[in-house]
Amino acid sequence: MATIAKVIVEISLDREFDYRIPAHLQESIKVGSQVNVPFQSRELRGFVVGLANNSAFGDKLKEIAGVVGEKPLIPDEIMKLAYWIADYYCAPIEHAVRTVLPSAVRKRGAKHKKQLFVKIVDARNVDGASSSAGTTELEVPSTLTAKQKLVFQSLEKFGGMSLSELKERCGCSDSPIKTLQKNGLVKIEETTIQRDPHAGMELLRTKPFNLMDEQQMALDTICASMDLEKPRTVLLHGVTGSGKTEVYLQAIQHALDQGKGAIVLVPEIALTPQTVDRFRSRFGGCVAVLHSSLSDGERHDEWHRIRNGDAQIAIGARSALFAPIANPGLIVVDEEHEATYKQDESPRYNARDVAVMRGYLENCCVVLGSATPALESFANVKNGRYDLAEMLLRVDDRSMPLMRIVDMCIEKEKDGRPQIFSTELVEGIYDRLNCNEQVILFLNRRGFSSSLQCEQCGYVAECAECSVSMTYHKRAHKLLCHICGAEEKVPDRCPDCKDPDFKYAGMGTEKIEEVLGKLCPNARVARMDSDTMRKKDSYRQVLDKFRAGKIDILLGTQMIAKGLDFPNVTLVGVLHADMSLHMPDFRAGERTFQLLTQVAGRAGRGEKAGEVIVQAYTPHHPAIQAARSLDYEGFCSQDLEFRRELNYPPFSHLVLLTFKGEHELDVMRAADGFFQRLEKVLPETVTHSPPMPAPLARAKGQWRYQIMLRCEHAVKMTKPIRHVQTCHKMPKGVTCTVDIDALSLL
Repeated sequence: MATIAKVIVEISLDREFDYRIPAHLQESIKVGSQVNVPFQSRELRGFVVGLANNSAFGDKLKEIAGVVGEKPLIPDEIMKLAYWIADYYCAPIEHAVRTVLPSAVRKRGAKHKKQLFVKIVDARNVDGASSSAGTTELEVPSTLTAKQKLVFQSLEKFGGMSLSELKERCGCSDSPIKTLQKNGLVKIEETTIQRDPHAGMELLRTKPFNLMDEQQMALDTICASMDLEKPRTVLLHGVTGSGKTEVYLQAIQHALDQGKGAIVLVPEIALTPQTVDRFRSRFGGCVAVLHSSLSDGERHDEWHRIRNGDAQIAIGARSALFAPIANPGLIVVDEEHEATYKQDESPRYNARDVAVMRGYLENCCVVLGSATPALESFANVKNGRYDLAEMLLRVDDRSMPLMRIVDMCIEKEKDGRPQIFSTELVEGIYDRLNCNEQVILFLNRRGFSSSLQCEQCGYVAECAECSVSMTYHKRAHKLLCHICGAEEKVPDRCPDCKDPDFKYAGMGTEKIEEVLGKLCPNARVARMDSDTMRKKDSYRQVLDKFRAGKIDILLGTQMIAKGLDFPNVTLVGVLHADMSLHMPDFRAGERTFQLLTQVAGRAGRGEKAGEVIVQAYTPHHPAIQAARSLDYEGFCSQDLEFRRELNYPPFSHLVLLTFKGEHELDVMRAADGFFQRLEKVLPETVTHSPPMPAPLARAKGQWRYQIMLRCEHAVKMTKPIRHVQTCHKMPKGVTCTVDIDALSLL
């Protein structure tokens, strides 16, 4: 039996420490156990990541002080995955371990909620007879006081209840209850409460639907992969409304029939309530949900339900990938192209790619589903790494929505000034409202106006900490920075020339909401963006109202652009569709195509035909035209050729090193010094560029410089980077972040 434990502690040192396992803990400590260890002059929490019989440090080892919990918190395969994440994404192992275990589970004081439960001690039950509480009246002892009788009768009626509920119902203190306990008439015992995020929500159970031919072929492909000794990753390319969710449901049933579990990832919290409802309607209580909108207590209990085997299906956003499902048979990554699967802090992992690795480690089939797969996934099909299942028809042979592109330059010429709504879109909204149909309007910018300008001198209100203009929020009457969150009062007059007149340039969802109130005064409008969706149940409440027909027009940012299924939506309007095309990023065209295709897919999902009106100032851009004709392969072929010429992903891995600090000269020198060392050890096959100011040159008070690397094999870049990190000392106040397979160049 191992006598040495290799432990990583809760502070980030990126190394393991050897500790002796005391005899009384030999049976308790395993890989994945959380332990308390002496570290210098204090005691820290840590995790056991390995076991051994000897140590390079001989006998001069400290002993583990104690073990937390009865079972290891991190299963072996998840621990292996954490090490892979740390290695591939150039992150400290402590960061990777924190990532695979929710803070609600690992933090000090994390525990199940307890309550005191009171029930009658039935003398007739002593010999093993079944309790008659709630069915046959028990004889109330005549010696009881009025309060004691009330307590006794309440327990008799309900068969037992929590102490707090009993006191509230009877209007009494602890005294009469404890007297009854002392006399042997009632029993007070501690029980565990399950903090259930679905408490009080009853759903009608559904049965599997009959599948269309394409759906059945896709399901057969997935099940065939699941049945292999070494399952393969399957890319499910299904147009919006083609019934991908039903395929997921039936594939998960195949996993359950094999005695295995499943994980389902969705990109937005807004999609989680709808997805969870559909899965709970099919599978009932074996579904657990994990996402950041849950309270710590709910996340703690849901995670332990999975760990204890009470839930075999885990659903949630990015972090649900690490749910401790025993023997997973299927991992589904829905809307796999979404950038929200990429974490923006260390370790900067992409849940889609890590899902594929978890599938490899646990012999589990991974399904990547999307109407607009990422070009990396499409390329992996072309080179034979992934299998392909296609569903190019909507269920019940429903037609795809008709998409019309409106040139807003022409609309501007009509009135001599920029327009928010085109004539076609306004008429379309009126037509739908008159027919009692619903409308979705999409604009990927929140706030009222994107900038505050002085027309006299040209002054623009800019954030003092970031290289961006402040956004005007009318309801709060404040200027906000959408990068760092800074707030400022709206000035009464221009700070430079003192002129009192300002121009509110650009538009956001708040302004669209105000204009809609004037255009459609009788319409019921709801806005969904990060300004309005602040409460825990905000998403569910708005979407439930929309589904019930209590909202006529749903206006929002990208959180409404994908995954939502509302049969009565017959018109989708996209405002400023080419906004993302002007970003300094080689993925700008792909993102625009994906967004337009996804938001268009919200229309015409019921019996009525759908229409999409897209407003743009560059209507002839290839990405917009490809989205209009829903030509995914045509767009991919064109964009892949552009990327091949420049050696951009998927023909290479892209690594972005970002240097940050308060003083620009220090940041520039630090980046130059790092680059000079790195350039000497990089293989010739790595394409690299010297440090340059980032497109967003300053954010949150930090100046930013970047080094970009590209190579066919990521390890040829990560090994040299790690080498330089160990031997190159960064100046005080300057930090360097490493983003492997970066999705954004900002």
